[in-house]
Amino acid sequence: MNQVVACSPRTQARAWWRGAVIYQIYPRSFADSNGDGIGDLAGITRHLDHVASLGVDAVWLSPFFTSPMRDFGYDVADFCDVDPIFGTLADFDALIARAHALGLKIIIDQVYSHSSDQHAWFQESRSSRTNPKADWYVWADAKPDGSPPNNWQSVFGGPAWTWDARRGQYYLHNFLREQPDLNFHNPEVQEAALAAARFWLDRGVDGFRLDAINFTMHDPELRDNPPAPENGAPRTRPFDFQQHVFNQSHTDIPRFLEKLRALADGYGERFLVAEVGGPTPEPEMHAFTEGETRLNSAYGFNFLYADRLTPALVRDAVAGWPCAEGVGWPSWAFENHDAPRALSRWVAPEDRAAFARMKMLLLLSLRGNAFLYYGEELGLTQVEIGFEHLQDPEAIANWPMTLSRDGARTPMPWRSDAAQLGFTTGRPWLPLGPDHGALAVDRQAGDAESLLNVTRRLIAFRHAHPALMEGDIAILHADEQLLVFRRECGGQALLCAFNLGVTPVALPIALQKGNVLEAVNGATVEQLPGYGALVLG
Repeated sequence: MNQVVACSPRTQARAWWRGAVIYQIYPRSFADSNGDGIGDLAGITRHLDHVASLGVDAVWLSPFFTSPMRDFGYDVADFCDVDPIFGTLADFDALIARAHALGLKIIIDQVYSHSSDQHAWFQESRSSRTNPKADWYVWADAKPDGSPPNNWQSVFGGPAWTWDARRGQYYLHNFLREQPDLNFHNPEVQEAALAAARFWLDRGVDGFRLDAINFTMHDPELRDNPPAPENGAPRTRPFDFQQHVFNQSHTDIPRFLEKLRALADGYGERFLVAEVGGPTPEPEMHAFTEGETRLNSAYGFNFLYADRLTPALVRDAVAGWPCAEGVGWPSWAFENHDAPRALSRWVAPEDRAAFARMKMLLLLSLRGNAFLYYGEELGLTQVEIGFEHLQDPEAIANWPMTLSRDGARTPMPWRSDAAQLGFTTGRPWLPLGPDHGALAVDRQAGDAESLLNVTRRLIAFRHAHPALMEGDIAILHADEQLLVFRRECGGQALLCAFNLGVTPVALPIALQKGNVLEAVNGATVEQLPGYGALVLG
């Protein structure tokens, strides 16, 4: 038996974000209001009633800032404006007002690691070695033979250095060459980032998701990364051949996060969550969320690229966030804009409906925040995107070895009988899923047993039970198929059991105690059918 020891119950009032359910919207793909085939802020505003009807606490908006869209908004050309394809600042203000009227918080991305090469800061920085922003980006001289300063590799393939003839130097880019890295060792750059955060806080946002925050600072000595040991995993990029100990993850990053937290705290109860990727992210996630002066939470990748959902996977993820003094609060997602849709990774097509209900109850029962990706409440599947329709720069560069992120970014299906499923009156920027019409919002809204309505019920169930919102967790049983854990807060204790396999299983006799408070797929105290799950209290 594997167990995570629970800690004593919290006594202070719960912050709104602790245990929150947060709905991620990818703006290009949610709803198009003007017929250009690209989703926009006005489209999101028109459909916030749907989001509010789920019962979620907050919305996370992926980037909508001014951008040449080489990486679809994660290459920011102006941190304090809206790209015209998404609308205007007035449209953003209207979205904030409508969301708050519906009781929804709004969280937006902040991309501090890099900017677009079209940003005015970079244009000035590259113009000479003596201009006021000369040190705002990471520049370095060539080696004597003209080669890059070191062996660092880009996430998207090839060296992480590009030569710039105007400066006669190389600049660093951990991602696309059009995404030069900001030099966060420079206090002026930190102050500029804080000013951008202040701009959006003044407009009413309720928090930030910090993109690739562990790439924010590099080793100033520019030491070579050591080679990564062979572990049997496929290597599709030069990036995969290195241990990334010098191009990212500098020990000074938490000091900047403390400045950001102090700024956010001045606006009341705001939420800051880090995105931290990599093969062993937990130490950085814990460092970024340690104590009460850094971030509120970190966003776990444990499930996003897993090819199977197993009791051991859940057990190990939970073990990474023990209930201990000074340890931060986790956030979990099974899907997002960078990862394949979970139902296409984890289950056979004939079992998707049952699996989706079990998966939703599991996500909403874990200790931490639950992030839902748009369309996850409908059971959307991964869409196969042909090379001629690809938009994802990483997939184009590494075709056909890298799975396209486009397949998880396809348009939201609103109306099953409408042109383009109600997403747009024009030509959508990505193809619609061929099976997504049957999963459209209007098709599911009237069916009490649809995943959409089951999701609404399960979110309400989570909110009604403090043990699920903020309680401790203890793993009681985790074998090849059956997962059982206890959630406890104050005097409330709930037993949560999940059959992650297709064959029926029985709960151990010692755990068959309590009344069934919630169940999916016909689960009972005596038996959990394939993908059956229940909560006892």
